[in-house]
Amino acid sequence: MPNIWQMTSYPEGLPRAGDFRLVETESVALAPGQIRVRNTWLSVDPAVRWRMERATSIVPLQPGDFIEGQAIGEVIETASDSFARGDLVSHGQGWRDVAVVEQAHARRLPDIDASPAAFLGQLGIPGLTAYVGLTDIAAVTAGDVVLISGAAGAVGLAAVQIAKLQGATVIGSAGGAEKCAILRDFGADATIDYKSGTSISRQLDAVAPEGIDVYFDNVGGAHLDAALGSARPSARFAICGMISEYSATSPTAMTNLRRIISSNISIRGFRVGNHLHRLPDFHASARTWTTAGRFKTLETIRHGLEQVPSAFVEMLQGGNQGKMVVRL
Repeated sequence: MPNIWQMTSYPEGLPRAGDFRLVETESVALAPGQIRVRNTWLSVDPAVRWRMERATSIVPLQPGDFIEGQAIGEVIETASDSFARGDLVSHGQGWRDVAVVEQAHARRLPDIDASPAAFLGQLGIPGLTAYVGLTDIAAVTAGDVVLISGAAGAVGLAAVQIAKLQGATVIGSAGGAEKCAILRDFGADATIDYKSGTSISRQLDAVAPEGIDVYFDNVGGAHLDAALGSARPSARFAICGMISEYSATSPTAMTNLRRIISSNISIRGFRVGNHLHRLPDFHASARTWTTAGRFKTLETIRHGLEQVPSAFVEMLQGGNQGKMVVRL
């Protein structure tokens, strides 16, 4: 019998154990064009917390709804001409041990020499998010000074490396000395430790005294305000996440909003789901970079389906290095 995590209530602030329930469901027969997948790796993503709000700009979860997320698994039954038993696929029916997936919503893992878990992180949708944000949205070029918040997470580590590959000077922000050391190992030219006790703005002024050209935002809040204060004329901001706001009970005060006008700053939010057509281009580049040893991956691994909610909360609190995944 498939086991699936269900949302039982709207969280108040950080989610708690009582906001989730593991439910055993009936196994259903496959319809034409469907595959049955035994999940082996599950992703826990900040966007799920956004969907757990009563009002959100994307499709919200309601109490009683099953939770979804990215997953990697093996096809164990098929009613599709496109997939055979034994195929390894990525899909969006995570937070469960067995999934029934429409063939149009499954993808074989690309031919890149990496562990399957990497395709939930820097080689998967998080990597695509960084790729689209830096190449299509912010149009990073050689010589740009790029600030990346949440830089020690899956999207952030991909963004650090892609920005360096574009010839930029990269500043990564993360919480704690250990994460900042990881950023330098992944190519960051300078780091900001937002847990150091020194304000983000003051640290940013020290490492980028002439300002920044590009801000890639995973965090929002004080990071976004500091980036606005440091922006050069015609700076470009790519906004893909605001994890600091998802569980906040009150919004962060913003003091530098007028800089959007005075410095002619371009700010564009984006959802990677609108850019999935770029996945083949990203994988082609990632294959070249990985083969050359210039694109590394990093995962924080938890074990067992019962650990998914606690891994999710741990990730929201910044407890991951690279991509947080759960192995089944």
